[in-house]
Amino acid sequence: MRLLSVFAGLALLLAAVGIYSVLAYGVRRRKREIAIRMALGADRSAVVRLIVAQGMRPALLGLVIGAGGALALGSAMRSLVFGVTSRDPATFGFVAALLAVVALAACALPALRAARVQPNEALQEP
Repeated sequence: MRLLSVFAGLALLLAAVGIYSVLAYGVRRRKREIAIRMALGADRSAVVRLIVAQGMRPALLGLVIGAGGALALGSAMRSLVFGVTSRDPATFGFVAALLAVVALAACALPALRAARVQPNEALQEP
């Protein structure tokens, strides 16, 4: 069980790093666009919401698809789990909430970096 927990933790860490990396790369590539938005009057909270929404959309879609797959395969796993039903709502809720919080944290860092873009500096870069 410890080994399974370690691998699950590593998978969660890898997912968080992947989400962070993709969003950070996207923010870096879209620095001029973000600067133009801010120069035209978008406030920092609007930029943060934009980046977080773009990162959370695929994460939540994956969460829904994964939960659906887990529910569908729950009957096949019934013989492998002990002490917990294969469709335990508390376990599904906890795991879904944990994954959503990790995805939100991974999205928040690039979003906060995007909100700190200075329009005058970003638009003068080549």
